[in-house]
Amino acid sequence: MAKEESSKYYKAENREWIDSLRYVLENDSKERVEELLELLQNEAKNYSVSFTMPFNTPYVNTIPPDKETAYPGDLEIEEKLTGIIRWNAMAMVVKANMEAEGIGGHISTYGSIADLWEVGFHHFFKVRDKGKADIVYFQGHASPGVYARAFLEGEVSEKELRNFRRELLPGGGLSSYPHPFLMPRFWRFPTVSMGLSPIMAIYQARFNKYLKKRGLIEEDNQKIWVFIGDGEMDEPESTSAIDLASRDKLDNLIFVINCNLQRLDGPVRGNGKIVQELEALFKGAGWNVIKLLWGKDWDALFEKDDNGQLRKQLNEIPDGQLQKYAYAEGAFMRQDFFGKDEALLEMVKNYSDKELQRLNRGGHDPVKIFNAYKAAVTHKDQPTIILAQTIKGYGQGKSGEASNVSHQTKKMDIEALKQFRDRFKIALSDKELEAIPFIKPDKESKEMKYLIQKREEAGGFIPRRKDMSRPLKNPDESIFKEFFESSGEEKVATTMVMVKILSKLLKDKHYKDLVVPIIPDESRTFGIESLFRQVGIYSPDGQLYDPVDKESLLYYKESEDGVILEEGITEAGCMSEFIAAGTAYLTHGLNTIPFYFFYSMFGFQRVGDLVWAAADAGAKGFLIGGISGRTSMPGEGLQHQDGQSHVYAYAIPTLKAYDPAFAYEIAVIVQDGIKRMYVEKENIFYYITVGNDTYPMPAMPKNSKEGILKGMYRFKKSSSRAKKKKAHLFGSGAILTEVLKAAEMLEKKYGVATDIWSITSYKALYDNAIDTERANRSKANLNMESNYIQECLENEEGVFVAVSDYLKALPESIAKWFPAKLTALGTDGFGRSDTRELLREFFEVNGQHIVFAVLYELALQGHLSATDLRKAAKELGIDPKKANPRTS
Repeated sequence: MAKEESSKYYKAENREWIDSLRYVLENDSKERVEELLELLQNEAKNYSVSFTMPFNTPYVNTIPPDKETAYPGDLEIEEKLTGIIRWNAMAMVVKANMEAEGIGGHISTYGSIADLWEVGFHHFFKVRDKGKADIVYFQGHASPGVYARAFLEGEVSEKELRNFRRELLPGGGLSSYPHPFLMPRFWRFPTVSMGLSPIMAIYQARFNKYLKKRGLIEEDNQKIWVFIGDGEMDEPESTSAIDLASRDKLDNLIFVINCNLQRLDGPVRGNGKIVQELEALFKGAGWNVIKLLWGKDWDALFEKDDNGQLRKQLNEIPDGQLQKYAYAEGAFMRQDFFGKDEALLEMVKNYSDKELQRLNRGGHDPVKIFNAYKAAVTHKDQPTIILAQTIKGYGQGKSGEASNVSHQTKKMDIEALKQFRDRFKIALSDKELEAIPFIKPDKESKEMKYLIQKREEAGGFIPRRKDMSRPLKNPDESIFKEFFESSGEEKVATTMVMVKILSKLLKDKHYKDLVVPIIPDESRTFGIESLFRQVGIYSPDGQLYDPVDKESLLYYKESEDGVILEEGITEAGCMSEFIAAGTAYLTHGLNTIPFYFFYSMFGFQRVGDLVWAAADAGAKGFLIGGISGRTSMPGEGLQHQDGQSHVYAYAIPTLKAYDPAFAYEIAVIVQDGIKRMYVEKENIFYYITVGNDTYPMPAMPKNSKEGILKGMYRFKKSSSRAKKKKAHLFGSGAILTEVLKAAEMLEKKYGVATDIWSITSYKALYDNAIDTERANRSKANLNMESNYIQECLENEEGVFVAVSDYLKALPESIAKWFPAKLTALGTDGFGRSDTRELLREFFEVNGQHIVFAVLYELALQGHLSATDLRKAAKELGIDPKKANPRTS
């Protein structure tokens, strides 16, 4: 058969296959078509015919025009409102930069996402039963659009719009991005740190299902909407938990990807197709994928596409070129896109260049958006992702529409303003335009009545933030009482203490339904397996298998109403779960109390940005860092040994960080933490480090509770009357046992009267000291008030040595407030694999090194001779040639 004849034959055959497919579509169901296609694919595989990118569909809308339902709103009014909101969003950024050069802000992101949000606001974002609103994670760089809408709703004043990004001006202003800490009545979640919204939203959706399964909420009607940019999907956190969402059938979760095909500096996939990439990724992970690519103007062209040439062209063209078509004139698109094929050129012969340029993307067509959203909210047993194609800087013309510099656009000249005005039909004259005024129609106008009516029908305004929870009662004293007593000869680890407190809370009638244990995958390391049988591990499907350890007392028990959230090896996922549980007082009116257990090395160091997000969101609860300290985890080595997390904790203002050594210290801290967060409703959260080293637990000294909470107290006062040779030893956490050994040696062997102090929180001491210092300075108070450290050490003399299992920077941070020089011992340097004893010798924080540090300082003060010091060094095994642990 000649080439020309074979080509005709294949085309005819292709036509027959397509006609057959359409016949089944018209006369049967979509499911029948899927069945036939699967049969054909399987048959082809039997003959080793491979398929590339099996998870991709053609580059067209998932929902065809004949499956669309009528739009329920007034498109004309909504278009006017969207235009006004677009204008005000643009005006607030432009005016801010006119008044303060370089203050920043973003116009183009909201330009691309405006229609996606407005359809949601008018028809989908609900405030449901008992005031529980749908949770919307707004794309952070588009925040001006949310403010502009809130201005029309009456939540934001014109003065606040003028003060965008000027929060320190009189009367206040609007924060740059969604920050609940800065705008506590408005924003609900921080979203601008890229990649965090998706993972936080997935675990929020899962937590909602968990609450329903546990019977803590009656209905799970809230939808979780996540609006993110296609460039943001490059962040690993954006996709790291998508398998969990499908595995748990989170049909309350909807991702809307704003596919404007651009990052901050250029195309997301200039040589590829980000929509196709994301479709394959999410479909492969088990999500329901809806493509929203083309507006209604394209429908007629697709109808004419009998031979599939238009679809083929769209499948093949790279994103960089699609961006070029959005940027260039219609004539270029006629030549470069349609001009490549005679059939395509024929399709658009009656289209003007202007009409070609205005062929709209799906993310700017309210009807298409509405149908995509409707399909998403009604879909069952799968999370949904909507891939909405938009244009960055939509409506900005040559001032940024689809250009590589659009993200940085913060100013517009008069011609650009005129173009923007005309594009969105803004009722401003040329003269009025120059002032770039904010626009707010009269409250009796049909536009304003419509906007308010739609939100009233939806149940209220979004975003809004309100604490709907009631204060809890103080926890029963009996939960903590036993920990105030001595353990006698029994050796106990602080991890065991924390787990026992947790177990007691889970049995308490007032708290058992509120405690939420969260663990990555280290229950047995922390001794939490004892809770498996007591409360079970949450699994939405229950336990569909017989666990291998079923016959053991502490077997791995999964259940639908399980309490423990064992999330697998994902600190980021667990931290996201902590945020969901820690903010339930806002989203559900529930004071759930999360206890998140993790290796302290993999907390702040690994997910510090999420810890910041927790603080910003107002999350409450307990972060439990174990096994804490650089020398506390024998055998593990460099990457598993934490000597820095308490230093990281300094950066977060609302975090209370404690490094307790004894059972009673932990009990006091947890009891007070519950009181402050859930009884007195203070917006703080806690970081408590614990260890697995066992030793006898002493009874709580009298009058020590206040000191435990403030960060320092005298654990033991020396009975010696020696005045010249006096030492104060300050220990914390895992190293306090070494301090006890050192004190005994100093007293018995070297005749040094030694007081022992427990420092439970360097951060609490530091915060109090700098706040006191600032207060004295701001009041010009020369008769200065004392900080807590100074109050504790007033009139104390002698040598002061502080030692911890963390960086020397920790004790050094408070050294200036001591009555004399403070010698700091710590664990600067990389970790090693060995026993605790040898690790503490290596880092020079064991009893012998503590003793020698005291003797050295006494010698400097003239209370010990050089000969006696050298003798002591030999007795204590101090080697001057030993390698520096910080650099070796």
